[in-house]
Amino acid sequence: MNIFEISRKAVAGMAVSLAIFSAAAEAPKYVFYFIGDGMGINEVVNAQLYKKHVLKHEKPLLMTTFPVASMATSHSASSDVTDSAAAGTALATGHKTKNGMLGMNADTVAVNSIAKVLFDNGYGVGLVTSVAIDDATPGAFYTHVPNRAQFYEIGRHLAESGYQFAAGSALRRTTDSDGNDNLLDYFAQNNVSVSYGLDSMDKTADKVLVLSPLRDRKNNNNIGYTVDSLAGAVTLPQLTRAGLEHLQRVSPDRFFMMVEGGNIDHAGHGNDGGTSVREVINFDEALQIAYDFYLAHPDETLIVVTADHETGGMSVGCQATGYSVQPQVASRQKVSKEIFNDYCEEMFNTRPDYTWAEMQQYMRDNLGFWDVVTLNPDEEERLEQKFNEIFLNRNTSDVQKTLYAAYNGFVTLTFDILNYKSGFGWTSGSHTGSPVPVYAIGTDCLLFTPLNDNIDLPKKIMKAVGIEF
Repeated sequence: MNIFEISRKAVAGMAVSLAIFSAAAEAPKYVFYFIGDGMGINEVVNAQLYKKHVLKHEKPLLMTTFPVASMATSHSASSDVTDSAAAGTALATGHKTKNGMLGMNADTVAVNSIAKVLFDNGYGVGLVTSVAIDDATPGAFYTHVPNRAQFYEIGRHLAESGYQFAAGSALRRTTDSDGNDNLLDYFAQNNVSVSYGLDSMDKTADKVLVLSPLRDRKNNNNIGYTVDSLAGAVTLPQLTRAGLEHLQRVSPDRFFMMVEGGNIDHAGHGNDGGTSVREVINFDEALQIAYDFYLAHPDETLIVVTADHETGGMSVGCQATGYSVQPQVASRQKVSKEIFNDYCEEMFNTRPDYTWAEMQQYMRDNLGFWDVVTLNPDEEERLEQKFNEIFLNRNTSDVQKTLYAAYNGFVTLTFDILNYKSGFGWTSGSHTGSPVPVYAIGTDCLLFTPLNDNIDLPKKIMKAVGIEF
């Protein structure tokens, strides 16, 4: 028997198993769709290694224990490397579209998301993200715009959606084209209760929108990174639990919930490896909440985990680490690249007498330099020279710009060294065309076993549910 005959028999056996499995299971009443924005396979592996070597947890990431572990391709209608709008549209609607377009196909025709179809069929709907609720991935489940930057219009579409729960860091534009700041009034007109944080959330309302309580942050594009431990910040697991509890109250018989780990993507754009691994672990902790619900409803629940694309071209190991990885080097990192840059900006603007010795102490305390991050004389000289160039010579032109942030040259060099020593290699500050993981458990999970394209996933979810899509 040759290898092709073996393969055909294996596929045939899988088809028989799938048919038996599908016939035995009823359509799921509860569907969870977890999307790790920017979470490629290497992001998962690095988080797994960090959890094992630094946190000393032998138990692997929950998502990697699911019975289905596959992959999906992510190209858009206009490029082999997708943006988040096109990828979000594919994952939400099953249609390819051009980069930058949201909730429309490539011909600029509005297409419905699975959330909308399920909502129209009596399902409760909840959308949770660690970034702005009008960002591309959550937006793909309720809006139809040719340009993902139409934030005011996207916000109105969310208010009109009727969905029972939505949570994220912010609404990025609340004023209309005439400058009238009326978007929150529009939510009220649509009977949506808006709160800033979970403590003030109206638990008697049918429809709620929860935004970050930290409204005065420099970057309100996300709820805050796990590594920064911002006082008073909401977390993705907290928002996930709140969304699940709300849906159990207002739509106990059936519901759909999308949860996005958007901060993984933000860390990837910034090439911040230590922050990335913590965000993947945080995302997995949010998944645990859905998994616990699944354990109580194993015959009625489907959980699908994937990503919209990979961000940054992250590697597992690099030239500095050779045939090894060193995640423990990032173990002393207490601040994200963004927070470190904010600190440097503050010192630059308020402390013209700020010294290299003071910076060394901050880096030792918050990044582990001259401790777990060992430097050779050349590396230390380069850092001091760059510090002098920025802080003493007042160079403001050395700036690395990414999609969500900008970093001065000293910050960039510092994190280049930190990544290099940790074995976190990066090839881009943007997205890549690498395939992304797909994990699934629950009713009809075997539908997701073969190699997928991103447009296949919503179609398979709807096939499992038994609603024409």
